[in-house]
Amino acid sequence: MTATQTAATGTKSWIAALLLCFFVGVLGVHRFYVGKVGTGILMLITFGGFGIWTLIDFIMIAVGSFKDKQGLALAR
Repeated sequence: MTATQTAATGTKSWIAALLLCFFVGVLGVHRFYVGKVGTGILMLITFGGFGIWTLIDFIMIAVGSFKDKQGLALAR
């Protein structure tokens, strides 16, 4: 791994976030996992934006465009 790859990738696992989103995404657990506590609480209160927000997050995680709290890509 080069220094640029390490700097651009966070420590949170891509597959863990994807599985959390799939199984308990309406509760916002995947957002808590990546450090986005504020939006995790909003997802918890609204049941994942009535499922729509969860679906969007699932697609974003699957294609690799979902970022952690620091704006880093999830580690694959």
